[in-house]
Amino acid sequence: MSLGAALLWGFVGTVVLTSLMAGAQGLGLSRMNIPFLLGTMFTPSRDRATWLGAALHLMNGWIFALVYIAGFEALGLATWWLGAAGGALHAFFLLAVLMPLMPSIHPRMVSEYYGPTVNRQVQPPGFLGLNYGRGTALAAVVAHLCYGAVLGGFYAV
Repeated sequence: MSLGAALLWGFVGTVVLTSLMAGAQGLGLSRMNIPFLLGTMFTPSRDRATWLGAALHLMNGWIFALVYIAGFEALGLATWWLGAAGGALHAFFLLAVLMPLMPSIHPRMVSEYYGPTVNRQVQPPGFLGLNYGRGTALAAVVAHLCYGAVLGGFYAV
């Protein structure tokens, strides 16, 4: 495994994914802001949350790149379509399992069962992220397909 290539293409894939999600938000297709959601887990400051979350998201992108690339190495194959398939699995797990669990791990997120408090004011994403707009799931799937395609397409086994 080439660590340098994994870090490079993990960075590029994360930039592509984050840009697509930001574009979806800017176009009104989704209200989900991944850096904000991650950052508010660690700071109550909404200003600091965005840059902190962006740094955390980049680190997550690198970690997931290592997982994808370990899979490519195990299979002895890295192609854009294999990476995109991994991205689809990644997105569906994120949307169907992790998004509904976020209120249980996010200290500032409202629960589906309890309303807002002084400390909990971030809206929960809900199943498939639908609380952030009907286009959220589609935007997340497309962004993760592109992330995986970048990794699979440019990483050489």
